Amino acid sequence: MRRSVVVSTLGITQTLAWGSTYYLTAVFADPISDSLQLPHAWFFGIFSAALLLSGLLGPLAGRMIDKHGGRDVLATTNLVFAAGLLCLSSASGVATLALAWGLLGIGMGFGLYEAAFATAAGLYGREARNAITGITLFAGFASTVGWPTSAVFIEHFGWRGACIAWAVLHLVIGLPMNRLLIPKAHPSAPERTPEHAAAPSGIPWTMVVLAAVFGATWFVSTALAAHLPRLLEAMGATTATAIFAASLVGPAQVAARMVEFTLLRGLSPMISARLATCLHPLGALLFAIVGPVFAVPFVLLHGAGNGMLTIARGTLPLALFGPAGYGLRTGILSAPARILQGGAPLLFGIVLDHAGPRYALLLSGTMTGLSFLALFALTMPTMAMKAAARG
Repeated sequence: MRRSVVVSTLGITQTLAWGSTYYLTAVFADPISDSLQLPHAWFFGIFSAALLLSGLLGPLAGRMIDKHGGRDVLATTNLVFAAGLLCLSSASGVATLALAWGLLGIGMGFGLYEAAFATAAGLYGREARNAITGITLFAGFASTVGWPTSAVFIEHFGWRGACIAWAVLHLVIGLPMNRLLIPKAHPSAPERTPEHAAAPSGIPWTMVVLAAVFGATWFVSTALAAHLPRLLEAMGATTATAIFAASLVGPAQVAARMVEFTLLRGLSPMISARLATCLHPLGALLFAIVGPVFAVPFVLLHGAGNGMLTIARGTLPLALFGPAGYGLRTGILSAPARILQGGAPLLFGIVLDHAGPRYALLLSGTMTGLSFLALFALTMPTMAMKAAARG
């Protein structure tokens, strides 16, 4: 199977997976909460629990992809997503809502970016960097496609019918594409990867640092996704300016990924990661100093950094450790990030509401700034070490 077909398949099915799960809440929260007569806090609390579940399942998902390849795992997640969405369509209270999001949480744990990246690594080894970038170029439009699609489905079918429509898309598009267009990967022989100093827990320090970086940056990404328009308005931007600026996150992410795919593809993934982590703190600092006139540049810097960081989550572990055991490793690295992600909207909202927007910018800027500095504690394997690892 041609690589372009595989990358396109993974990109399209990832767009479907993200649009029908993670990005579902923004459009479905109001109609579901109103229909079931539940406070929004219950809905988002259950969603946060689903994110926590997905993080805990990440290592298991990665281990399965390492052992069996990603094709069958991803195809199975389409069935799980469909089951969760059908269960959501018939939800009648807290218990059934929790059951539905439990199924969707299992699907997210086995079927989002980390699984797609591990599938690409299993197929292409150390040459998977461009494939990973290509996948994110497609899936970067998940919210752009998912939100209006959900809105159209709800308008025509109601929220219960909209859930059924998303389930049908998983069965008629996602399942056959993942099953028929992704080749079966053969388990790779273990590489003799360079030794990394271990923390007292026995986990290599490189893994500890990467987990902290990914956790901090994903916390900021999720917090800003939930509160960006409010943050901009709290800093003095008009409502129209805040909405316009916030809408630029998606284009900024895709533009940055295009830069990674073209201009930066020959450079070390570490350089791209360091560049990505410095953009948000730079924008936050200038926004705090200059004020609302810097709203649009701040959003562009944040979006660009976030777009490149999505790629770094896939390419950095591959470059540092190689493709052997990649799925398990990325599953472990994603677990703390998913856990922090679940509490990000609540914690950031508390700081924004009770301490003010500049303290919120201080929080997000400090977390990403420390991530930028932490990356300098890591070193990439030399060419000689890579050659030795390949034997």
